[in-house]
Amino acid sequence: MFHYDRGLKITRIDLAVDFRRRQPLGFVSHAHTDHMAPHELALCTPATAALYQHRYGTRHVKLLPYGQRLEWCGAQLSTWPAGHIFGSAMLLVEDGDQSLLYTGDFKLSASSTATAAQPPRAKVLVMESTFGDPRYRLPPRGEVIAQLVALVERLLDAGRTPVIRAYTLGKSQEVTRILTDRSIGVLVHPLIAAVNRVYEAAGCELGTYEEYQGEARPGHVVIAPPRTQKGAALRGPSRKAEIAVTGWAAAPGAHYRLGVDYAVPLSDHADYDELIECVELVQPEVIYCTHGPESFVERLVALGHNAYPLATGRQMRLFS
Repeated sequence: MFHYDRGLKITRIDLAVDFRRRQPLGFVSHAHTDHMAPHELALCTPATAALYQHRYGTRHVKLLPYGQRLEWCGAQLSTWPAGHIFGSAMLLVEDGDQSLLYTGDFKLSASSTATAAQPPRAKVLVMESTFGDPRYRLPPRGEVIAQLVALVERLLDAGRTPVIRAYTLGKSQEVTRILTDRSIGVLVHPLIAAVNRVYEAAGCELGTYEEYQGEARPGHVVIAPPRTQKGAALRGPSRKAEIAVTGWAAAPGAHYRLGVDYAVPLSDHADYDELIECVELVQPEVIYCTHGPESFVERLVALGHNAYPLATGRQMRLFS
């Protein structure tokens, strides 16, 4: 049903899934650059299409709204919410009595800017497993948000400007919505403001915020891309405290490694327990794991599952 060619391909219809190199036909699970390329024709959800074209310009796309089936050369394709970022989708491929679910990046817990994940059942599960280590059991989302808001308010009360470093697409919009929902003043870097406008045009409300013009304001948070991102330079503010928002913050000493003053474990990826829960929801006969530690495959096998890392020699022999 599928093969690996430096990426996952659905064999019968030659559909490249989340390829980073241009293909005649590609499925784009979400609009992060490590999951897409300027394909000749891209299949994706309407929100992802808007973000995809924001990054690549006008492209040929075929829209796959959540839950609608598309017949393509005898196979049935449908998308299901992934809960990762706005528009993110899992792909279900059904071909006769065979079925495959590709999760892409996903998260089962709630999000302020993404539709909650709804993984359907499938015989084959190809799953992202970034946090496939039991060290990455994240606190409940409500506790994490409370931690972020309390930290921001404490810094503002001390006369400092919280600068939240977050990915331009996805995490920045979620943090914006979290803070505006609590009536906290938000200024966003111009790169983030451009993505915000795409979100809002596609129907995702982010609340009241303003674009950062190089001057901090009392009582306001600044949301900016990671310093390593091209074009992410931030002029001022002088009395700032930098905060990273990432699931990697669950590990001790994360703020040192990330080069910030504080790190809050707000993630848009499934943590270890949610990865296990996803397997239980899908009830697959075989599992292939990608974008995570191979030790997670060993843990699934220990739990009684038929699991493999994607693109190993063993997998290639099984499906060649």
